[in-house]
Amino acid sequence: MAYRAAVGRQSYVFADLKTLLAKATPLRSGDQLAGLAAGSMEEMMAARMALADLPLRTFLDEALIPYEEDEVTRLIVDSHDAAAFKLVSSLTVGGFRDWLCSDAATTPVLAQLAPGITPEMAAAVSKLMRNQDLILVARKCRVVTRFRNTLGLPGAMAVRLQPNHPTDDVAGILASTMDGLSYGCGDAVIGINPASDSMSAIGDLLRLLDALITRFEIPTQACVLTHVTSSVALIEQGVPVDLVFQSVAGTQAANASFGVTLALLQEGLEAGRSLKRGTVGDNVMYFETGQGAALSANAHHGVDQQTVEARAYAVCRAYEPLLVNTVVGFIGPEYLYDGKQIIRAGLEDHFCGKLMGVPMGCDICYTNHAEADQDDMDTLLTLLGTAGVNFIMGIPGADDVMLNYQSTSFHDQLYIREVLGLKRAPEFEAWLRRMEITDPSGKLSAGQGGQALLAAMQDRAA
Repeated sequence: MAYRAAVGRQSYVFADLKTLLAKATPLRSGDQLAGLAAGSMEEMMAARMALADLPLRTFLDEALIPYEEDEVTRLIVDSHDAAAFKLVSSLTVGGFRDWLCSDAATTPVLAQLAPGITPEMAAAVSKLMRNQDLILVARKCRVVTRFRNTLGLPGAMAVRLQPNHPTDDVAGILASTMDGLSYGCGDAVIGINPASDSMSAIGDLLRLLDALITRFEIPTQACVLTHVTSSVALIEQGVPVDLVFQSVAGTQAANASFGVTLALLQEGLEAGRSLKRGTVGDNVMYFETGQGAALSANAHHGVDQQTVEARAYAVCRAYEPLLVNTVVGFIGPEYLYDGKQIIRAGLEDHFCGKLMGVPMGCDICYTNHAEADQDDMDTLLTLLGTAGVNFIMGIPGADDVMLNYQSTSFHDQLYIREVLGLKRAPEFEAWLRRMEITDPSGKLSAGQGGQALLAAMQDRAA
């Protein structure tokens, strides 16, 4: 079905729904690379005008990627909650945007609505929204998850402590972990990207983190970000796995490029839960995503990168994850060219995920060849903190020496906590006070707090 709109005397025709969505998208280099972007601002505005008048129900009738060809489409269609959708089923995309920004869209109402929102609906309405709209609505969406602590509570923001090392050196990993804990980081997860794909090396890292968490009774979870099949195999070997990790995307073909299927993710979920290692909940999955992943695998089916990214959140949602992380600027300037595009993408991803009921965090990051710098990351951090992001990254000096990209540091989370008054996960906050790392207000202790912990970790590293 074609869609039409006019700007002034110029009329525009959009051949199908995915073309309309692509042309309505704020400019980004990935869509230009794929030949999907609007050719002018006038064409972009015409697409948005046509999109605003489109009934939300259209997305239930016209699949962007055929049902028969794509298991992600089948998941989206088959899991749609018609009863939840009924609340907004009479609205157009433009009317949905107005309703979301209104006082009628309260936190409880949005939580009830989430199962009825498809990723295409979320992506479509985001294309009509200014940055302030994305922040306003995402702030009203709350997604609370639990494993050994409680994440996503109002007024709280967690941090993934990311102690990567280019050779998986135990002393180096423990030094970074010690540093991060001393700054109050690590309530989201202590998560290592391993330099090696050796099963024995990954098992050693998992045992290292488990021993640390157990010895000091830290109410957090560990993860070594290996392939889901490796996690399942390690679980079968009796290795202490807390969270099962996998990178995912929004099409079957893109997921195939990661070596995963929906059935394999279900296997990972069941294996993770079988260990019953959570103390306050059983959200055992950790997913990472990022705009451009499907395009880089030539698996986007002509769909714009932001809409494909939203479809990845439907994959995540199906497995009740503890954490979902959009690694927003990691792939590079071929997909998000500069700071402006990275900032917009981060706000879109967070909004779409939260609207769909997904516990969204963000790796606020860029590669060294992108037209971006740490000031852009400060801006996105401040905006996402205001929008209620579930978690961010904590990396020594904001510079990952193994993955070779720039993110947010242990110090950065102190800044946003001070400015916005954000707390940590309550169980982790209490542990920091017991260890005298923080004072009763949640600020870092001015005394010798945490010295027993730090000394013990230093002894272990030696």
